[in-house]
Amino acid sequence: MNEWQRKSPLDWETYVNKLVKVVAVEKHEYEGWVLTVDPVSASIVLARFPENEKGSISFVMGHAVQEVEILQEGDSDMKQRLARIFAPEESQAYSPEELEKRKNALKTWLETNHIPVGEQGELGRTLSVAGVLTIDPPYGPEQCSSANEIILSRVQGLVQGYLDKQ
Repeated sequence: MNEWQRKSPLDWETYVNKLVKVVAVEKHEYEGWVLTVDPVSASIVLARFPENEKGSISFVMGHAVQEVEILQEGDSDMKQRLARIFAPEESQAYSPEELEKRKNALKTWLETNHIPVGEQGELGRTLSVAGVLTIDPPYGPEQCSSANEIILSRVQGLVQGYLDKQ
């Protein structure tokens, strides 16, 4: 076990959202912004944003890490950019007002079609269909969740049909 692997998750957390240079076995060097460090394997997840190119993600396996050097602290813009990497595309596109409007429109449409629907959660952001299915923001078929595959499939189809008509 190397020195990097012996660190605790709290130690690794200090590297998150920072630009680092990682020296790995056989003198391989990797540079990027630390998204996270896997607490089990000590593997580092790095994001890079080359100019005029799409961003890329790379992984440096924990057992191969020999040295990690912090090159730059991340500012608030970079922290937001890193946080958005794995966020669903839809959730980035809507303001709170737009999400409320989408929720209310879908809820009204479901009620009009005699489908029992309510709101749940602290802020009432999640729609609950017949108590067996939930729809989270931004209220598309991908945000439907249920343990019952048949109900899930049918409601996803209904929601997709509703969105196609919009």
